[in-house]
Amino acid sequence: MLFSLDSFKKYLFILSLTVWVHFGSNSATAQGYGEWQQEVDYRMEIEMFAQENRFEGYQHLTYHNHSPDTLSRVFYHLFFNAFQPNSMMDKRSRTIADPDRRVRDRIYHYDETEIGFQNIHWIRQNGQEAGFTVKGTIMEVHLAEPVLPGDTVVFEMEFDAQVPLQTRRSGRDNAEGIRFSMTQWYPKIAAYDRLGWHANPYIGREFYAPFGSFDIQITIDRDYLVAAGAILQNPEQIGFGYESSGMEVHQPEGDKLTWHFRADHVHDVAWAADPDYTHTTAEVPGGPLLRFFYQTDPVAENAAAEANESLLENWEKLPEFTVKAFEWMNEHIGPYPYDEYIVIQGGDGGMEYTMATLITGNRTLQSLVGVTVHELIHAWFEGVIATNEVYDQWIDEGFTTYLTTLIMNELFNEGEGDPMISRYQGYFRIVDAGIEEPLHLHADHYERNSAYGTGSYTKGAMFLHQLGYIIGEEALWRTLRRFYDEWKFRHPDGHDFLRVAEKESGMDLKWYYEYWITTTKTIDYGITAVEESDGFTGVTLGRTGLMPMPLDIEVEFTDGSLKHYYIPMRIMWGEKEHEFPEVERMVLEEWPWVFPEYRFTIDRAAGEISRIEIDPSLRMADVNRTDNIWAP
Repeated sequence: MLFSLDSFKKYLFILSLTVWVHFGSNSATAQGYGEWQQEVDYRMEIEMFAQENRFEGYQHLTYHNHSPDTLSRVFYHLFFNAFQPNSMMDKRSRTIADPDRRVRDRIYHYDETEIGFQNIHWIRQNGQEAGFTVKGTIMEVHLAEPVLPGDTVVFEMEFDAQVPLQTRRSGRDNAEGIRFSMTQWYPKIAAYDRLGWHANPYIGREFYAPFGSFDIQITIDRDYLVAAGAILQNPEQIGFGYESSGMEVHQPEGDKLTWHFRADHVHDVAWAADPDYTHTTAEVPGGPLLRFFYQTDPVAENAAAEANESLLENWEKLPEFTVKAFEWMNEHIGPYPYDEYIVIQGGDGGMEYTMATLITGNRTLQSLVGVTVHELIHAWFEGVIATNEVYDQWIDEGFTTYLTTLIMNELFNEGEGDPMISRYQGYFRIVDAGIEEPLHLHADHYERNSAYGTGSYTKGAMFLHQLGYIIGEEALWRTLRRFYDEWKFRHPDGHDFLRVAEKESGMDLKWYYEYWITTTKTIDYGITAVEESDGFTGVTLGRTGLMPMPLDIEVEFTDGSLKHYYIPMRIMWGEKEHEFPEVERMVLEEWPWVFPEYRFTIDRAAGEISRIEIDPSLRMADVNRTDNIWAP
């Protein structure tokens, strides 16, 4: 077969993708054939006009098209445009059945000084003027010339923006008096992957962006302290606690200071600024350095917090707990790859960014620690493992919720019991209410906030906990560590995680993903009959739920001894290792999922049996456990 010159060039480019090297914290790893991801390098200079709650900016974006596609247009997110009356975010909040209490109809009533906006003055592609169209929170750029596979292109723009009144994540003057919580604050190029552009209008939910570097200069009134999810490059000109021991600080003259931050191998940078911040630090053994920014004269959010605990004392205690949480994550999942992590009082709840989190700070100690732990875990699962949160929000939120539950149990309950069991109740409630929706649904398209929240956080966490039931706890932890190691600084999806779990367990697990993630089918098993015959006991099990599962059966005898029976499923093509070797286990014949009943025999008389129980560990999400235990 003869190739044209253009075809041959395209062949060579695609071939080069097989050895394209993605960036990582330790050693570079060559990706497999056909794998690629886009790369960005931002350079931004902004000047804040604090009294007017606005800023002006210049952006220089170097965009690396590692895809095999020719790009005829690009998209940017202009998130601040969501905070305007009759925006999609406003309309959605006013029409959804259970609106976020922080939003409701607030945006609809904002006046011209309270709304947010981002105005693009001009944009250039490699020095040539490019046209653009803005529709709500999305800007489509009409390229001066196509971006070819393998090309690197420079986009430049000037813009101005008004910071909205704090509503959701971004804003000014939050309920605790923080002046500026600057998240999703800049024109941000949309993600492009094998599915194409992800130009999702912003209605207040999830984010997805390419990895790269950020070099940012923020000029603001000199009395403001700036905290950012990046490394300050000019501490000798700033001070404010950023300077190292013995460093002399020489601030330039003038009414404003310019803060120069840089972050590499990240997909976003958030920052905050307030004249009343206190800045403290703590060191995690082996890294990273932790920075904390909070007000020393907090405004009490509720009477209980003010009456029961000193809010300032809680912030002073927080570093100790944060260090322990980082040590736990470094040991159990893998090393945090950046030099610093920043905890900032700001925003309207808790929100994660690659090297930082913004949290409200007027809380009880356990609440303050809990929100901090949850958000810092996102540094692993959202920051480094950068899934598309729009479709796989159950990974970053679910995995984070699972690990938060375990760490908080270690910090406050000395690791006693299984803290995940109580989490199941939220899932059971939405099932009983008939409002559950599949987890693999676009995050913006859930009918209810409660279905989205319980699904992505609770059912997502249950995915891991129940996976431990299916493949065994040791295989689960091997899976988590390997997934982090193999996929850091990349954009995996649920199938990529599942494949790692299959390799570590030796099982086929596609059925589990399909049932738990893409459907709302439930698990319901029961003991339907126990009959004695000739000194043996026959047990009949029934499956009324539509989701099949392998079963752990525990039999307790009248002499106090135990015996376990394990029933794998044929579609698993494998079985888990015995988790409790101190108890005898019998592996029974596989249960084909098409059969609604299963029968096995216990080699003891029924009179010698005091209890038969399905899933004594309670990890299986059986929606009706009333028939899971038989006792004479």
